[in-house]
This record gives sequence, structure tokens and C-alpha cells, in this order.
Amino acid sequence: MERLNTMSTPGTTSTTSTASTPSATDAADAADATGTAAATAATDAAGTTGPAAREEWRHWHEQREAAVSAPYGVLSLTGTHWLPDFPDGVVPGLPGQWREDGDEVLLAARAEDGLTVDGEPFAGTVRLTADQGPAEDSRVAVGDRRLVLLRREGVWAVRDFDPGSEAREAFRGIEATPYDERWVVPGVFRPYGEARTVRVENADGVARGLGLAGELAFTLHGAAHTLQAAVEEDGTLWAVFADATSGKDSHRFRFLRPAAPAEDGSVTVDLNRALLPPCAFADHFLCPFPPPGNTLAVAVAAGERRLAGS
Repeated sequence: MERLNTMSTPGTTSTTSTASTPSATDAADAADATGTAAATAATDAAGTTGPAAREEWRHWHEQREAAVSAPYGVLSLTGTHWLPDFPDGVVPGLPGQWREDGDEVLLAARAEDGLTVDGEPFAGTVRLTADQGPAEDSRVAVGDRRLVLLRREGVWAVRDFDPGSEAREAFRGIEATPYDERWVVPGVFRPYGEARTVRVENADGVARGLGLAGELAFTLHGAAHTLQAAVEEDGTLWAVFADATSGKDSHRFRFLRPAAPAEDGSVTVDLNRALLPPCAFADHFLCPFPPPGNTLAVAVAAGERRLAGS
């Protein structure tokens, strides 16, 4: 049974439940944003200081640029096509016919459509479920493009990842502030007694549920701050936040991925590792906006700020 939570603010709905917290990556965009290895490198370097920390950050930054610009990285996404918008199953620019059928998608294609399924030329009809891995491992492809199935709150969509995308060709790097140890502070994670889901607007203008597991508290430049955060399957944290630089000197919001907290809840908060969300690289990602309370009054002049040349 769900009940209204007093944390709700105008334009959002917050609920609590005894059920487990919905994954922070139910929107998949959080994982897409980071290049998992590059993002979690922050957890490996949490205790590093001095020149070693600067070198770790430089390596992390290089990994990030490589991950987002990889052939099937976030820059290659050229479209997210919601199947209810195409009741006849014909999606402009995509071969075959794509129809929702409950918990599956029915794909019908002819040989001349040029589709492959599981690496083999395909003609006929096949039932598909949501792709779980990286785009390059999707079951359906056409040429070099990967067609990825996803489902959000019961609605099916097909994403089109094209290594030849204009965004990937135009990429000139990520503008980021060089490492500064003053942005590395101790924090504590305080889990909620019950899982919470807050409905927040996404980058595509649709409000969706965002699972939150607790509160990340830390002190920055003498002032106390908190961020509502989710807990990923590996125990690491994920927070969507904005600050006084958002929409001015940095993207309108960013992600933060601290390491898994210790048993006492202690965790290092390293704002040098603030990440651009996937929608900073391609307009077709969903990207949840910051939940209530996750806009910091302080200017976080650290981490990734914007695409170079933007």
C-alpha cells in the first residue's frame, strides 16, 4: 500500500512503500551516461590524494570522453521512437513493423529490409523483450546501426544507435574543471526507512517515477547540504542535482555517483566527478530532472560542465 509523503512539492508527487526502491537506472539513461567503467573509477580512487588524485582524475576524464564517443556510446543515439505513436507499426526511418504486444514487441520484417536478429539475416516475425545490455549487444541491427528496445512505465520504444551520427562526428570533448581537492569532502548516507518514488519531469517533458533510497549529507565550504539519492545494484549511490552554475556555466543539471557507503554510512563526496547526463550529448535520452531538494544554492565549479564548443 502506498501513501502520500509530506516531501512532495508543487508539480511532483512523492510516495513511500515497503517495496524495494526502484532502480535508479530504470530510465537506463544513468548507465548510458557514464560508461560504467569510467564512472565507477571514482569509487576506486576515493582515498587518493595529492598528485596521485589529480592523475586519477585525468585518467577518469579521458575514459569518460572515450566512453561517450565510442561507436555505440551516448553520442550515437539518433532517436527514441515510442511505439504508441505509430499504431500501424511503421516507424519512420526504421525497417520492419514494430508492434506492442503486452510484455513483448512483435517485429515483422522482409528479407529486403536488411535487418539482422541475433547476428543472423532476418525475415519473418519474432517476439522481443527489452534489451538489458549495452547498445552494441542489442538483438536487432540494420547495417552498423543497433536498434534497442526499452520499456518505460509500460510503454515500449525503439532506440536507434548509429555510429555515423552527426553528434558523434562533431564531438570535440567534454569541458571539465581540473581536479581540485577542495571539492572532495566526507559525507554520510542516511537510508530512508521505506523506499520512495518521486515523480519528476524528464528531459522529454514527461513526468516519470524516480526511485530514491536515502539522503546524502555533506558540508561544503562551511555550509551543510543534502541530496536525495538512489542506491544502485552494486551499492553505489546516484544523485541528480543542480547548483548555482546550472544553465549558466554548466549544464542545467548533472549526475553524481559516490562509492558504496561504509557500514556506518560514511562515504566520500567527490564533486570533481560530477557527470554530464546523457541528454547533454543527445536529445533523445529521457534523463530525470533533479528531485525536490536537490538544487544546491552553492556554485559547484567542479567536474564536467558542458560539451566543448557548446
